[in-house]
Amino acid sequence: MAPMRVHGGGTAARTDLKGLLLPELEAFLAGLGEPRYRAAQIAAWVFERDAGDFARMTDLSLALRQRLSGTAFVCGSAVVASRASRLDDTRKVLLEFADGGRVEAVALHDEERATGCISTQIGCRFACSFCATGNMGFVRDLSPGEIVEQVLALRRLIAPERLDNVVVMGMGEPMDNYDATMKAVRIVNAPWGLGIGARKITISTAGVVPGIERLAEEGLQVNLAVSLNAPTQALRETIMPVAGSYPLEALVGALKAYAKKTGRPVTLEYVLLKDINDSPEMADALGRLARGLQCKVNLIAYNENIGSAYAPPTEKTAEAFFARLRKRCPTVVRRVSRGGDIAAGCGQLRVAADAARPAARKGR
Repeated sequence: MAPMRVHGGGTAARTDLKGLLLPELEAFLAGLGEPRYRAAQIAAWVFERDAGDFARMTDLSLALRQRLSGTAFVCGSAVVASRASRLDDTRKVLLEFADGGRVEAVALHDEERATGCISTQIGCRFACSFCATGNMGFVRDLSPGEIVEQVLALRRLIAPERLDNVVVMGMGEPMDNYDATMKAVRIVNAPWGLGIGARKITISTAGVVPGIERLAEEGLQVNLAVSLNAPTQALRETIMPVAGSYPLEALVGALKAYAKKTGRPVTLEYVLLKDINDSPEMADALGRLARGLQCKVNLIAYNENIGSAYAPPTEKTAEAFFARLRKRCPTVVRRVSRGGDIAAGCGQLRVAADAARPAARKGR
């Protein structure tokens, strides 16, 4: 088996067991001369018991634990910042990996369910103009183990409460880190992994058409969400540069093909931006687009971030947009923006934490 890549430092001889599918873990152990059943034992320690130290895996022989220490590791993270909302029980953490890379993960509560929102990249290439992550640029992809680790970190954060759902819509574009994202999703879904049902996992994309086409062939009953935010090509290209590479017409075609292939509806995420995409004309255009798709539309007011030129619409405008769209579209849900007092929008906590770092160093 090829060594796992360590970002920022060439290759390492050690393999991250948190990023392996069960057959890969079996093959890894076979290479150490161990029987296949050891893989299930180790998977239980890593995913069910959340053990990151081989010394804890006491049903393995001492000799095997020592060999594992030399050939493998279990990805972990440190919480470097944490915030809890006083408004709606949203909790957000900034996690740091071994190389110093930092990502955000959020736990949200809705109707007695807990949902974890996780990241797939440090930064993002796609530079959506309203997104704090897009404004920080792209740093690197996350490994499968680092993606899975975020789910476990949120599980630790809310324990003993159960994490019911996972949405892959934090920092980064999942379809731009497709292989690692899908591997992590399969681990999160697997009964030997984290055991979260496929229909409780949502993958969100800014509209990367090739990724949507690949996802349609995966055979997984996961949910697909698309960050749409504009019902016309001209406006979408203005606020989301990705639309220049994957025009709205191609995106709509891919979503129709996805729904036909999988039998699963898609979700159109629409962030309402004051005086940008919240007019009655935009509601009508969005209704026409949505009527041609097997979909639902989620409306959410913009969550303001530091230094942004955008603002959320007034409550009156948002409600009028919702009412108008509901008459023209199969299913519309108005979502409540959460965690506004803790910078819960994508990338906001990292931006705030990074802004504070130079001041902290000066104060030493």
